[in-house]
Amino acid sequence: MTGTRPTLRDVARLSGVSEISVSRVMRNAPNISASLRERVESAARQLGYTPNRLAGALKSQTSNLVAVVVPSMSNNVFPEVVDGIDRVLSAQGRRTVLGLTQYDDSREEGIIRELLSWSPAGMILAGLEHSRASRTMLTGAGIPVVEIMDIDTADVAGAPIDVAIGISQRAAGRAMADHLVARGYRRIGYVGAWGESPDRSLKRRLAFEARLAEHGLAPAGRLIAPEASSIGLGRQCCARLLEAAPDLDAVFFANDDLAVGGLLHCMAEGIAVPGRLALAGFNGIDFADALPQRLTTIRTPRGRMGEAAAQVLADPDGGRAAGAIIDLGFTLLARDTT
Repeated sequence: MTGTRPTLRDVARLSGVSEISVSRVMRNAPNISASLRERVESAARQLGYTPNRLAGALKSQTSNLVAVVVPSMSNNVFPEVVDGIDRVLSAQGRRTVLGLTQYDDSREEGIIRELLSWSPAGMILAGLEHSRASRTMLTGAGIPVVEIMDIDTADVAGAPIDVAIGISQRAAGRAMADHLVARGYRRIGYVGAWGESPDRSLKRRLAFEARLAEHGLAPAGRLIAPEASSIGLGRQCCARLLEAAPDLDAVFFANDDLAVGGLLHCMAEGIAVPGRLALAGFNGIDFADALPQRLTTIRTPRGRMGEAAAQVLADPDGGRAAGAIIDLGFTLLARDTT
């Protein structure tokens, strides 16, 4: 569990104003000067202060709510995670409250601040990378914090805020590079989306390309689209990448949505898969199994990840030291498209 939660009094002391003034700023009351607002908000950011909407209402000062912060619910990845979380929480008599960041750090800050104001019993977040203000709020909240999806901590804070549960994105990238090279592919490209905002996607891609280099290969093409990931975008990106690098013999996509779009493009254009072009995705989404050709992909244990995160909140100590990392592993499914 993280540290002691900063109070309104702490903000007043640091900003050099009265508690009443701090309260008015936090409530966004009218007739507050810009200079006063900046002093108070600066002190609040420095301390990681969040208002407590339950103050005086509950002796425990916590609720039966668990805050869950994920980037998006527009594909099949995070719904499975959230369902896993909710299965366990419901059995505990707790309720899931959801915030969506759209891979925006400033939006994540605001969501964390708002959710912490309701004194949740714990918080589950996607990824290990957060802004300094978000980390300050989380470490000072006095509640257990679980970061999911990624366990590669080396280039962030060196350790999770409390507990990290997920897979090694770097290991997944290396595994896919080994698979494609072992199948004989040498002109290998990559397609990503979201402007590569998810740091775990970037880690996976860099590890993939570094592993290709160890095999004596350079990436033969790369396209990172700024748009949100979708099947339609995958189809467009596959067409654009092949136009730029027509001699590619394999493409690794950042997720299955994009890869399915790539397969649809190949089907429409009469491009033989995998005879002319091999395709691989990431996540192991169930709907890909219903395609005429089953997609080669890396399956991640999303439902189990959500359940494990919720179970940690049920027993935040659980014999685990602060900074614990739980590796759930992944499975590379070598199927029809490679």
